[in-house]
Amino acid sequence: MTQNPRSANAPSWLVSRPIAHRGLHDGTHGVIENSLAAARRAIASNYGVECDVQMSADGEVFVFHDFTLERLTDGQGRVADQTAAQLAATGLRNGGETIPTLAALLGIMGANHVLVIEIKSAFSGDMRLAERTAGVVAQHPGRVALKSFDPQVMAHLRSNRDRLGIAGVPLGMVAEAHYDHEEWSFLGAEDKRALANFLHWDATRPDFLSYSVNDFPHAVPHLLRRALNIPVMTWTVRTPAQMHTASRWADQIVFENWMPE
Repeated sequence: MTQNPRSANAPSWLVSRPIAHRGLHDGTHGVIENSLAAARRAIASNYGVECDVQMSADGEVFVFHDFTLERLTDGQGRVADQTAAQLAATGLRNGGETIPTLAALLGIMGANHVLVIEIKSAFSGDMRLAERTAGVVAQHPGRVALKSFDPQVMAHLRSNRDRLGIAGVPLGMVAEAHYDHEEWSFLGAEDKRALANFLHWDATRPDFLSYSVNDFPHAVPHLLRRALNIPVMTWTVRTPAQMHTASRWADQIVFENWMPE
């Protein structure tokens, strides 16, 4: 994968080593996605770590992907309805751990280990999670990047970088070519069109792009990468064919279920 010179807010460490999707997890051996064990396993193999964050009912930032607890834990209900104490006591199924806070995850990331944080969003205009995530990240001296599917989140963080203490933190957009599948059913046709065509560019101006490997080649990542020198990472690379695609069209991979060189 080509690595071009980057701006101060898209440093070379962002593309230096492959990034493990939700950590280097392996559920068959009790290493659950977005757990501290998965992060430690990635660190030990010299990979970066990608994770997701959500907020408890009382404002603590936790590392968890799903909006509900049932798939991965012994708990039930929406993450956003649980207090920090409840989430901290919720066991990850078969993993021997509980849901970690973002602060706990950052606590095991050394200064030279890369963490890419996806800020989950319901596209509601609520910026509390973005603000609180930035507040936690601002206290960490290491290599951290923030990203989201939600243009409002990224525009808010960009506009408030200095106030939030994240002026040097790379901010990225997560995107794909189509928003027609079920998980995007809550969006209207105009919003889907704007996302697919990157019409939020003036507001977001991302430092990097995180793009679906299934949608290459595509004009949006190609133009951002070639015309604007914005690094492109791609998710989620699980097969040799996807790795071949990534090597042609992206600068970085977010991988799962195998261990790249």
